[in-house]
Amino acid sequence: MPQKKHASRGRRTKYESENNPLNEAKLQGIIIKVIIPAYNEEESIAKVIAEIPEIVQEVIVVSNKSTDATEKNAKNAGATVLQENRKGYGYACLKGMDYISKQENKPDIIVFLDGDYSDFPAELTKIIAPIIKENKDLVIGSRVKRWREKGSMTLPQIFGNWLATSLMKLFFNARFTDLGPFRAIKYDKLLELEMQDKTYGWTVEMQLKALKKGFSCTEVPVHYKNRIGTSKVSGTVKGAIFAGVKILGWIFKYSFK
Repeated sequence: MPQKKHASRGRRTKYESENNPLNEAKLQGIIIKVIIPAYNEEESIAKVIAEIPEIVQEVIVVSNKSTDATEKNAKNAGATVLQENRKGYGYACLKGMDYISKQENKPDIIVFLDGDYSDFPAELTKIIAPIIKENKDLVIGSRVKRWREKGSMTLPQIFGNWLATSLMKLFFNARFTDLGPFRAIKYDKLLELEMQDKTYGWTVEMQLKALKKGFSCTEVPVHYKNRIGTSKVSGTVKGAIFAGVKILGWIFKYSFK
């Protein structure tokens, strides 16, 4: 299946220019693909795609039953657009993985990124650097307090991250500080995890399984800003509660497995 390269994105942002730890020589022959789950992100999706570094061979936007112009805008920005009619973050990620599994040339690295423009896509080079330079298996972008825009994370999000990572430290001696969605993983390692969660537990499932399998994991600090639009998870009481239950459920499941 032919690969669809996203459109030229023009000048590099200051984050890509100032924080690029890689040089072109280190990237020779490395295939990088980005999966972006998106639900009604028509105002932000093109901005996200535009700032993804050109070292990425393909940007895959999975429309999670969007009812606005998300799909049109993503396609116009140069992304491959897939449709997943079952709502759920995990469903969208799995759809992207299924699409990649059918391609002839498999990627070396998969990057997961949100479509709401809360992350700084140009920092992708920082996310993948430990994989390329240190042979890490999984890298999480940690939304550190000093680099977070005021109001970009709600109190339930901050507390939930603290509780989840504290429990992972207690049960698995893990050093994670965040469940941030901006992350990179070796493609073969991603397949080895046999991901299952269809909704809000996707991120914690990946980290827990990586710990259980003894993968080499690390974090890198990333910037974080207020998203465009309303969050589908932390922006609602139902979403926040459901996400919390799913995250804790995965942690306790693996703690006693």
